[in-house]
Amino acid sequence: MIHLFFLAGPLMDYHFMIKRYKIPMYFEILRPYLIMLCSFRYAQILIGFCWFLAAMAIYLSIWVAPSDFQQGENYRIIYIHVPAAWMSLLIYIAMAISSVLFLLTKHPLFQLFSRSGAKIGALFTLCTLLTGGFWGKPMWGTFWVWDARLTSVLILFFIYLGALRFQQFSADVASIFICIGLINIPIIKFSVNWWNTLHQPSSISQFGTSIHISMLIPILLILTSFFCLSGIFFILETRQSILSFSSFSVKSRINPQNNNKKQVFF
Repeated sequence: MIHLFFLAGPLMDYHFMIKRYKIPMYFEILRPYLIMLCSFRYAQILIGFCWFLAAMAIYLSIWVAPSDFQQGENYRIIYIHVPAAWMSLLIYIAMAISSVLFLLTKHPLFQLFSRSGAKIGALFTLCTLLTGGFWGKPMWGTFWVWDARLTSVLILFFIYLGALRFQQFSADVASIFICIGLINIPIIKFSVNWWNTLHQPSSISQFGTSIHISMLIPILLILTSFFCLSGIFFILETRQSILSFSSFSVKSRINPQNNNKKQVFF
């Protein structure tokens, strides 16, 4: 708690951010001090819960779930591939919502949400492409084909990288780019229905599932653990940015002649 007390003074410069970015006061829940306090209290619980879910999922997916009658043991890669694919889509949707909120409010933490989401989403998209290649090799005889589903997911990966690149120059341009890239999400989702593709249709939908419950539970557990893992990465990124802002605040008070230098942390 000592470091939180130390940060209390510098983080009061949040009022400067409110004036600079014209932040409405109804975003009081996004105060840096409150974020630092809550993340300090609950991060360890989130990490422990993530480990518990991962351990349960590994046990169920390896020793409880039966083999597939067509693919044998090769199918078990779906326990990583499918949750990673879902996360790559869900994170992008959340990132697009955050970008819209940033364009409307100019709150710097919404820009931070988008930047953190781009990093995490790119990681899950890369995991989706790699595991899909290893799954496709024994089934299709090759690691890669220019299939509609695979190509659209590859485009999503490049959109994530483009968003990260644009955020280095302009938060507004990056937010607009992310919103435009949202067009690719329904293309990924419905590509197996719109075109004749090698990729199999979705086994899980709003109408039910064709996967046995013993196989479905590990997928959902890993998906939940990925959610927790994303939350942990986001907490680390947020704390690092807030600490960078606080460090600049302390230095500017010690050395006031550096106040005119342009500093960007969000």
